[in-house]
Amino acid sequence: MRTTSTMGAAESMSASVSKAAGQGQRVDRQSASNRRTSTTLGVIVPVYNEQYLVETSLDRLKVLGESPLLDAVQVVVVDDGSSDGTAQALESFRKSLESEKADAKFSWRFVRHEKNSGKGAAIRTGLAQIETQLVVIHDADLEYHPSDLLQMVQVFLFEDADAVFGSRFMSGGYKRALFFRHALGNKLLTFLCDLVCDLNLTDMETCYKMVRTELLKSIPLESATFDVEPELAIKLAKRGSRIFEVPISYSGRTYLEGKKINWKDGLRAFWAIAHYAMSDRIYKVDESGGEILERLNRAPRFTGWMADVIRPYLGNRVLEVGAGRGNMSVHLMPRTEYWATDVNPHYLEYLETLRVTRPYMHVAYSNAMEGGSFPTGQAFDTVVCLNVVEHVEDDIGALRNIWSALEYGGRAIILVPQGPSLYGTLDEVLGHFRRYTEAQLTQVAEQAGFQVEEMLKFNRTGVVAWWLNGHMLRRRTFALGQIKMLNVLTPLFRRLDGVLPLPPLSLIAILRKNSAEVLSPPNSAGKPNSALNAKP
Repeated sequence: MRTTSTMGAAESMSASVSKAAGQGQRVDRQSASNRRTSTTLGVIVPVYNEQYLVETSLDRLKVLGESPLLDAVQVVVVDDGSSDGTAQALESFRKSLESEKADAKFSWRFVRHEKNSGKGAAIRTGLAQIETQLVVIHDADLEYHPSDLLQMVQVFLFEDADAVFGSRFMSGGYKRALFFRHALGNKLLTFLCDLVCDLNLTDMETCYKMVRTELLKSIPLESATFDVEPELAIKLAKRGSRIFEVPISYSGRTYLEGKKINWKDGLRAFWAIAHYAMSDRIYKVDESGGEILERLNRAPRFTGWMADVIRPYLGNRVLEVGAGRGNMSVHLMPRTEYWATDVNPHYLEYLETLRVTRPYMHVAYSNAMEGGSFPTGQAFDTVVCLNVVEHVEDDIGALRNIWSALEYGGRAIILVPQGPSLYGTLDEVLGHFRRYTEAQLTQVAEQAGFQVEEMLKFNRTGVVAWWLNGHMLRRRTFALGQIKMLNVLTPLFRRLDGVLPLPPLSLIAILRKNSAEVLSPPNSAGKPNSALNAKP
């Protein structure tokens, strides 16, 4: 793969945007979008055998530089192993950029695949180069009109959008009258995709899909060819993305004019819809085992069972540490105040979407090992921390931070995996440092300053499946069929959980922060500081 660049002022601006994002400073997305009047856009242009049209297609993109909505435009052109004169045409266009007065908003980068790998592969290559806030795909033919991209940008500026699709079938744009059977095929594919996603899209197969760059980069794109279109739509929907549509114009080509998509691509799209409907790969593999946690989320009845167990212990001002995508949070709300926090920026982005209809909900970054990262100026009567403490090396330190976040008399609800002998491959991939016995959990809780009010034993039926997968089969994820079976059988498991002669898979500790005995968590030796033992 070869890369050449024609750089502009956009490069330094986009670099500063990336740096600011990397500093972990988060703001309310809705408030931020209401204040913004402009943004930055990356355009990925996959090219294959378009020697006669590609220069005109790229030249049309220059209309974006005329808009005050865009501070910078970064164009990445990916020649996907063209076998005609496309490479020469691109070189001619690149030289013309050097000879003319460059638009300060634009930067151009040209990449070539030595072998044709498909549209999906070209998009992945281009996406790796993008540094702007938004990104869109633009085909190298003349069927789409770049001026339509500006109304798509407007939606991001005035709505809390994650993605905006340009629809060829909504009223408001114009289109060339062609290919009735193709249109029927597109509508059928869109209908099937909507059925899978529970959306009401009008044009799933559109090329113009504009997405927040950070979001798109966090999704594992697998498709090589045109089946990237249903893959992207389905995975965005599964991520809970806020997707909007706007009407665009469309000047379709005949096959004599160079149209490439055919009935084989339609069959691939059918297969892609069926495949990605079953797939859980909507997060790139990360150190927190997000892909496994996402699969476990396919058992909502199990999550509801866990919520029913801990709900009686909740107060009205709740801090949830390690909320993930909020699958438990939605069961525990509403509350007077509910803070859902996590360390994963992708989970935080999703949690923000839950706030639209929940004015009592707040979203923030917090790390159990960084007491200063917890929300300040708040009086929490409950801290919920499920499947977090086992992920940190200093579990006592994490519990001390939770102790400090609580008001006196408040409760911490801590769920951890039970049984050191059950530790296996699933624990390894999830990043567990340990599994606990009841005595061990009691000890670390007391060393952190808590009084153990109650110790609940949860999910005895899960022990067998965990041992089978993590020890016998040495698996690093759960089979989807197992998760679906768990969801179906959860009502039965709830009834059997109190009577089965098995150890629990999890322990739920209900911990109290005493108001009269301890005013500060113990010191590093696990003993209370004598100078701080006075009564309040």
